[in-house]
Amino acid sequence: MPERIFFVLAAILALQSIASLRDGFRFLRYFRSSLRQTPGNFTPSAAIIVPVKGIDADLETNIADYLAQDYPGYQLIFVVSSESDPAHALLRECVQRYQPQASGCAKVELVVAGFADDRGEKVNNLLVGLSAVEARTEVLVFADADARPAQDWLRSLVVPLADAEITVSTGFRWYLPGRGFVSRLRAAWDTSIATLLGDHRSNFAWGGSMAVRTEDFKRLRIAERYWKRTVSDDYAVTRAVREAGGRIRFEPRCLMASREDSSFRDFIRWSNRQIILTRVYAARLWLLGLVAHLIYCGTISFGLVLIAAGLLPARHRLIIAGILAGILLLGILKGGIRSVVAREKFPEERASLERHGSCYWMLTPIVPWVMFFNFVVAGFGRRIEWRGTRYELVSPEEVRILSRDSD
Repeated sequence: MPERIFFVLAAILALQSIASLRDGFRFLRYFRSSLRQTPGNFTPSAAIIVPVKGIDADLETNIADYLAQDYPGYQLIFVVSSESDPAHALLRECVQRYQPQASGCAKVELVVAGFADDRGEKVNNLLVGLSAVEARTEVLVFADADARPAQDWLRSLVVPLADAEITVSTGFRWYLPGRGFVSRLRAAWDTSIATLLGDHRSNFAWGGSMAVRTEDFKRLRIAERYWKRTVSDDYAVTRAVREAGGRIRFEPRCLMASREDSSFRDFIRWSNRQIILTRVYAARLWLLGLVAHLIYCGTISFGLVLIAAGLLPARHRLIIAGILAGILLLGILKGGIRSVVAREKFPEERASLERHGSCYWMLTPIVPWVMFFNFVVAGFGRRIEWRGTRYELVSPEEVRILSRDSD
């Protein structure tokens, strides 16, 4: 009976893994097709709002890249919560010395947003930043300060909005591996989420790289309804678009490089936070992920127990081992696709990826176990910490701020 149960679970997991690998190849085809195309010439007036807190390792480089977009006459707005933020002085200096460009960034501003008691700090920064947007602006763009935009990022992100059926255009972060094990594990963990996106109608918006027509932003009442009392800017936008029957377009050209070294404890806190946000703001997606990772980890564990127990004939144990190896190989092959994507999207990182890029496939067998832990933790807690502020996510429409480092 235990052997039969294993084969049933293994069949389910094998089908799940094959489907996942198939989706990986679809992602690769879509990615390559996107990179072969030119960004296009649809360039309506646009404003980029970038909330900033603290000084990340590559902040100055990222600021320079936001200022150097190949896009005519766009407005760039940096937002901090307080003048005491370490990034404020750096941003103020950048704003003061920047010379407007007729063919690039025409205007750059720095806004101090203050704090709100009923929503996340990042969301509050975005809402206050909207007040600085020029009235003529046709497209609103939201971006993260810890992600590195390519020179054609803005143009590539806005072009899909030429299609009236597209409500939101989005990219996603792509973590590059650093020297440390944790940095590589983060890269393998997060890019497994990135490859869920593609040329389909199940895409979700990512707040670090998303664009929406101003008229649609107002029509959907994102500021007044969906951002009013939330921590998650992107899940709220995703919900607004889906409830209105709109469409989110993923643009592979807008994958944005990011790299972060941290302790394993900080990585676990970060990954737990991502899944807790999913649990609160996209409960169905969290449940599907929990079941998928439960099947994976449960089947692998069960098979290893059957092998180690020695109660089955050697031939049967060998078959079980072969099945487990085959399932692991399917996951490693999909990790290999992520390695290919990283090399082709970020050729300037060739040397680093040659040294550390194998993490995308080598650490693939570990990622589901970390994910399973994240999904289980998310089922029992609604408290997160985000850049020094601690929140309790009461519901998708209510958040309680527990404390701030500045308090």
